[in-house]
Amino acid sequence: MSSIAFVGAGPTTLYALNALLDHDVRGASITVFEAQASAGAGTPYRSGWNDAAMLSNIASAEIPPLTQTLAAWLQSRPARELEDMGVDIEQIDDRAFVPRVVLGRYFEAQFATLVQTFRAAGGQIQVMTGCRVIDAVNRPGGMELVLSSSPQGEITKALFDHVVLATGHQWPSRQEVRPGYFTSPWPAATLTKIPATRVGIRGSSLTAIDTAVALAGVHGAFEREGDALTYVPHADTGTFGITMMSRKGLLPEADFYFPLPHPPLEICTEQAIADLIDRPGPGLLDDVFELFRRELQVVDPAYVEATGLADATLEAFGEAYFADRLTADPFEWAAANLEEARATHDAGTTVPWRDAILRMHEVVAAIVPHLDGPAFERFSRHFKPVFVDAYGAVPHESVERMLALHRAGKLDVLALDDDHRIDTHCPAGGARLMQADVDRHFPVFIEATGQRALGAIQFPFLSLLEQGIVRDEMPAVAGGSSRGIVIDDVFQPVADGLPADRLFCLSLPFIMGRHPFVQGITSSHEMGEVVGQRLACALGHGDPEVDMRRAVS
Repeated sequence: MSSIAFVGAGPTTLYALNALLDHDVRGASITVFEAQASAGAGTPYRSGWNDAAMLSNIASAEIPPLTQTLAAWLQSRPARELEDMGVDIEQIDDRAFVPRVVLGRYFEAQFATLVQTFRAAGGQIQVMTGCRVIDAVNRPGGMELVLSSSPQGEITKALFDHVVLATGHQWPSRQEVRPGYFTSPWPAATLTKIPATRVGIRGSSLTAIDTAVALAGVHGAFEREGDALTYVPHADTGTFGITMMSRKGLLPEADFYFPLPHPPLEICTEQAIADLIDRPGPGLLDDVFELFRRELQVVDPAYVEATGLADATLEAFGEAYFADRLTADPFEWAAANLEEARATHDAGTTVPWRDAILRMHEVVAAIVPHLDGPAFERFSRHFKPVFVDAYGAVPHESVERMLALHRAGKLDVLALDDDHRIDTHCPAGGARLMQADVDRHFPVFIEATGQRALGAIQFPFLSLLEQGIVRDEMPAVAGGSSRGIVIDDVFQPVADGLPADRLFCLSLPFIMGRHPFVQGITSSHEMGEVVGQRLACALGHGDPEVDMRRAVS
């Protein structure tokens, strides 16, 4: 019998288990280790870590299926449980967004069902909650995990044939590292202690919006009358105000309608990308950009003409994509965009260029591991932001809340550009922002740019670094962007002396350089499918041929 350990019990592990269940699991003995008291939710959806007002940005129709859809699970819940979760069942359909903690409850329920199904199918599975894996060591007989689970800190060890590291996001161990300076907004419960003062938030995407919403809930309340949402500050909170800042100073756009399943791409297809990857020689990034251009010429020629895409370089299009928004007031743009997005949902139609770019980000991502240093830097600076903007659209209510805060005089957005300095070592606490025409002190300053790529030195399992199993993919350009740790196309670290299928690394911060769009539930599904199928093969079942090009997106 083969022993398998999963380190972490979030959505990625759920999807790997679900993929294993497509095969005979009678030869599998699985142990799932989870440091938290319950299994299934994962960090982005865990109660306590997230504020109850924070919304997920994925609807039921977009979540890859497990045992039930999110909408079906919610519709099966008793009224008291729905009330406890703050869910109005009349508002729930396949396109609705729910709070992050509700999605966490759904994944916890799915995990419990998968465990029952696994046991009924003849597999052995043990779930060790409240058990932290503190190290991993490659031994001749397998992968040894070092465990800490007792209140007294007693250390135990266990040996496994296969280990999957699915530890998810990794945030600084100290949140407020200096008075008033927070290196992350997590756990959100800490934000409730921040006084009514001027708050600077670095970031303007969903993480920053979540942070602003949590703070706003401490010092006031959002109130809805009909279709209008307003923000009403509490008494004696006149000094409370939020400034969100990012390089471009843009708010994300509102979720727009798109058909599911997506229609196939016509030109920038998986096969076309695969052919370019297999063809030796320079110019891969520009060749892919040409496919991107031709796809948009087919689906939305008016957009191509408006942006000058027909004759644009990659760099020129990267600027043209954001040009109109950069010259507009971000809140006026957000209001107009929200109205447009609502109209697309009401009519069941989509904006062709938006949908095409959304679809293309998954296939284009397959080229990233094959780019040389200069091309990787060009991709990261000019092409990646376009795709991130397309798939980073947020729930309509998130945009409504930002508009309501702005109308109440409690929120502004600032463009940092490249010529700025933020001093986070202020004697008065917080941080000081210095630009040519701006010099502002924020008594509280919060880093909210989301999960960033981390290097091997920050890997949580020291012995794997010392053994040379985990190491950095060195950037080919001095000072260039992180390319993550060295892994192959099935997420196995590449190292001498490491047997095939012994260790898989799905820890997001350490693979984001190679897989730039890897965050989110759909990525958890794709990674879980790959690893689940590899484990099935290791058990003597399943098809060894895995579609890696789709997986690595």
